[in-house]
Amino acid sequence: MMLSRLTFALLLGAGAVSAADAPDPLVARGQYLSKVGDCAACHTAEGGQKYAGGLAFKTPFGVIYSTNISSDKTNGIGQYSYEQFYEVMHNGNAPGGRLYPAMPYTSYHLITDEDMKALYAYFMQTKPAATPNRDNEVGFPFNVRTGLLFWNVVAHQDNAFQPDPAKSSNWNRGRYLVDGLGHCGECHTPRNTFMAMDESRYLKGAMIEGVMAPEITATELRRQGWTHDSLTRLLRKGYSVKGGVFAGMYPVVEKSFANLTDEDMHAVTSYLLDSDTPLPPPKPKQVTLDKRHPGYGLYRDYCAGCHGQEGQGKPNVTPSMYANSTLDQTTPTNTLAVLLRGIPAQSYSQTERFAPMPGYASELSEQQLADLVNFLRQTWAHQASTLSADDIKTLKQEIVEAHDE
Repeated sequence: MMLSRLTFALLLGAGAVSAADAPDPLVARGQYLSKVGDCAACHTAEGGQKYAGGLAFKTPFGVIYSTNISSDKTNGIGQYSYEQFYEVMHNGNAPGGRLYPAMPYTSYHLITDEDMKALYAYFMQTKPAATPNRDNEVGFPFNVRTGLLFWNVVAHQDNAFQPDPAKSSNWNRGRYLVDGLGHCGECHTPRNTFMAMDESRYLKGAMIEGVMAPEITATELRRQGWTHDSLTRLLRKGYSVKGGVFAGMYPVVEKSFANLTDEDMHAVTSYLLDSDTPLPPPKPKQVTLDKRHPGYGLYRDYCAGCHGQEGQGKPNVTPSMYANSTLDQTTPTNTLAVLLRGIPAQSYSQTERFAPMPGYASELSEQQLADLVNFLRQTWAHQASTLSADDIKTLKQEIVEAHDE
């Protein structure tokens, strides 16, 4: 009996300790929201401590380094009041000065007060990082931060998120995640004269770091044959039957979208596809390899060894050419960018990965590149691609300039 009572008392004590150690629901929610907002991807340098900052961003005005947003009171944001945190997230106005809009407060201002308080609670208890912030490499006059006050007046509005009453709560949740926390428009919406997002071309695609962040409007995604299942798999795993992500989108999937709950993922795909219900899979397109095409021999010599003679791809090695969304984009920019620079090896899980693809910038002439791009897009995407060597030369210059910015 004594043993039983002792055991019972110990169990009660263990229960009390467990309850005391249980995570704060507000902090747990803030941690989830920080992943949706992709905070770690931008504020963690390669090999550095999480949230310690130091990641370089090339802009047309110079190099901007992400800041330390850990709870460190000297180098991070541990000394911020909630009001200061809110002002940074909504208007880019930090205690130490105004932030460049490379920090997407132009999207984060849509975050609700409830979610903002959860984010604040989470960041105030993150592991402190005693890492000083790096000075930005921005020349005059862009290094004069008072100019950002004028920029905010003409290019930024601190508006609250307004749901569309004509749409479902699921669709509105998706829009909130895409436009606010996910800040998808920051890459996928072209910029205007003031380098602000051009709302008249919302999600129409934009060049960034030498590749095209493709158009992701519902009209374009449906034209390409995306469904809830294929879009979910892409955002969850990094690849689907439509191909895989690469360049800047790869860490976004790994550190952000892969962490979405099933409910939030469905909300995101519902908004992007403008449909709450499943869409029928597209009908397979008839593919005929024209061996007389000037690009066929190039495909056979440079591509078929990995992607297959028929373009079928190889599991855990290379994606298929069939229904490949990169080939089917309205512009050939990314197809050419991949051929020029290749793609490093990408791992999506312990058992799922793609092998590296070499670049052929030094091996293929502009005419050969034109022939190969035309063959790929005509054969598997049924795009009326008629690029010339001069077109390739122009596109190459755009890709190089965008990569060097």
